[in-house]
Amino acid sequence: MGNLRTALLAWLWARRSGREFLIRVEDLDRVRPGAEQRQLDDLRTLGLDWDGVPVHQSGRLDLYDAAIARLDRDGRVYECFCTRREILEAPTAPHHPPGAYPGTCRDLTDAERAQRRTERPAALRLRADVATFTVEDELHGTYEGAVDDFVLRRGDGVPAYNLAVVVDDAEQGVDQVVRGDDLLPSAPRQAYLATLLGTRPPVYVHVPLALNASGRRLAKRDGAVTLGELRADGIDTFALIADSLGLTGATPQEVLATFDPATLPTERWVFVPPG
Repeated sequence: MGNLRTALLAWLWARRSGREFLIRVEDLDRVRPGAEQRQLDDLRTLGLDWDGVPVHQSGRLDLYDAAIARLDRDGRVYECFCTRREILEAPTAPHHPPGAYPGTCRDLTDAERAQRRTERPAALRLRADVATFTVEDELHGTYEGAVDDFVLRRGDGVPAYNLAVVVDDAEQGVDQVVRGDDLLPSAPRQAYLATLLGTRPPVYVHVPLALNASGRRLAKRDGAVTLGELRADGIDTFALIADSLGLTGATPQEVLATFDPATLPTERWVFVPPG
């Protein structure tokens, strides 16, 4: 329900402004068999359409490699051998949130790097030269967030999310990103990286999440939270989503006719499965 609610808002923002609505399958990590088709089917069932064919990140590795190579030529990349636990336990700068990278491997000597390579594979991190960066968000206004030396390529060789989405947005001509507000703290990092790669950051719209009764993101353990499960119980899922947003209409097209972002609720939606 949370993903479909955000998808509806992204569709409305795109169609309202005359933009294309694009689908990108972010499949760099392991994907459950059939998950992509189920999600696309759910969007169609909800009444949403999209432009072009879905793009798969797994087929765009050359683009990510080229971006890292460019950053490396600019002296913006270094190897990191820290484990997640080491990062969490290390002290960080006062302006950085918990878990921000403290720069442990930033200035290793050649000899130290050579030794570390014998111990574990290296991730690649961005050598940032700012501590914060500011983005514009249509719901949150001007937002300034922390920027650390974030990962570009993980130790297992997989491109990191923060790199992949920036490269994809630039290559696809995306100038507006609508997504859940849990990703708002990531936007300054991504916008900063976009400027380093010579592209204009998109305008962001971070919309309120759907949460369970405990204030956490919805998950299968919360009961009937997927479109299929709710429809099987006789629930009109589109009406449920539209009502949670104060929208009027029985279809996305009907909602679009009166859609006004200024009237959207700013609080996160607590969803309790019916029954």
